[in-house]
Amino acid sequence: MFSLSSMVALSYPPVKPYQWRTIIPRATIPVYPPPEPLVYPQLPSPPRQLPSSSQFTLTSHIIPATHLRTLAYAPTPPPLPPNLSKAERMAQNEKIRAQLRILGAPPVSSGHPMLLWICLNRYVRKGAKGTGLTLFLAHANGFPKEIWEPTIESVVNSPSGKLVDEIWAWEAVQHGDSALLNEESLGYFFDWADNGRDILNFLHFFIPTSLTDAPLPTHLRRVEPEETQYRKTHGFKNRTFVGIGHSYGGCTTTFAALENPKLFSSLVLIDPVIIKPYDRQEQGLADSRTNGLIYGALNRRESWPSKEDALASFKQNPFFSIWDPEVLKIYVECGIYDTQDSEGNPIARLKMPGIQEAVVFAATLTQFETYQRIKDLDERIELRWIVPGRPGAGELGAPGSTHLRVWVRPKNSSNVRILKAGHLMPQEAPHELGKPPSIV
Repeated sequence: MFSLSSMVALSYPPVKPYQWRTIIPRATIPVYPPPEPLVYPQLPSPPRQLPSSSQFTLTSHIIPATHLRTLAYAPTPPPLPPNLSKAERMAQNEKIRAQLRILGAPPVSSGHPMLLWICLNRYVRKGAKGTGLTLFLAHANGFPKEIWEPTIESVVNSPSGKLVDEIWAWEAVQHGDSALLNEESLGYFFDWADNGRDILNFLHFFIPTSLTDAPLPTHLRRVEPEETQYRKTHGFKNRTFVGIGHSYGGCTTTFAALENPKLFSSLVLIDPVIIKPYDRQEQGLADSRTNGLIYGALNRRESWPSKEDALASFKQNPFFSIWDPEVLKIYVECGIYDTQDSEGNPIARLKMPGIQEAVVFAATLTQFETYQRIKDLDERIELRWIVPGRPGAGELGAPGSTHLRVWVRPKNSSNVRILKAGHLMPQEAPHELGKPPSIV
């Protein structure tokens, strides 16, 4: 699938085998959808369409998440009163941070039944006959599924874009439109393994058997039991499936591939949060980074008078100002929704509450478990790492971690550095990301 000739100068060279502090990954809870009959929700946002000149058609879909969750439901604390002083707000957020970190290493459980929903976008080539690639895109923490669209446009318009017939953009349970569907059911604790299990649930039970441009129902139907069993044992009959994940999505897509490698032909991991288990010296740095991410999420502004005000505010924010303008525009369009405040005034609000972003940041165990396991990933699966190349860009872990990470499974692996971007490559450099030799 990939051509390496044009990327050698922008890659990390191989490293000698190395060791790290090993951990024993937990057993995976069984994956299956909730029993029928179900009362299916409607899409929470109006349908969107691509320009008529596009080679692809966009539709949005809903599936139930896997039935068993790793952690039991616990309600989130109520929103902080708006009249708190800065010191009072910081003290309350410190209590929340401490509570979230308690379950950094949740015990093994047999699963807790819960009904949650997943929204997905499907981009299918007009006239597709089922012979091209199926790409699966999993976002980073805090972003909606549509964040990929500038990258998608670059991919399909690149010379290798003709290889792609279908793209699925995933949205985890507490993100974007999925968060709106699950608003009353999102809890105080979360395990990243559940996003990987939700991905497996989609691949085993819901993605259609054949790839055509025929319209699909909003609520994807379950495939026949015989088809599910075949996929679990042999993979897909009629698909060449490429898993692509950024950050949180890179870790959890890898989790799914480790659970059933037969489904995947290749993985493209965009600076995934797959972290070497820390030794004692590194633990303080790791805790400081995680705590900073949690605080940032808890203190994030969640509402504005309008989407236009939100966009203007973001343009003045150093964090957002380096994003590609098209990505920022679609983040506002699809990551924020129009609603009302408690007094009935119209406002624009983030679909994903800051507390849920913090909940995801606080869950770190799956990052280490995935690092421990990825060295044993089926060598048949081609592995492409895409990592930051901008001078001064931070690393996930101690200095030098990125170089070690991209060679943790050396066989059938390659890596490429995006010189224009840091960790948020889909946000900062979608057009570079979408061109060969990056994704396809």
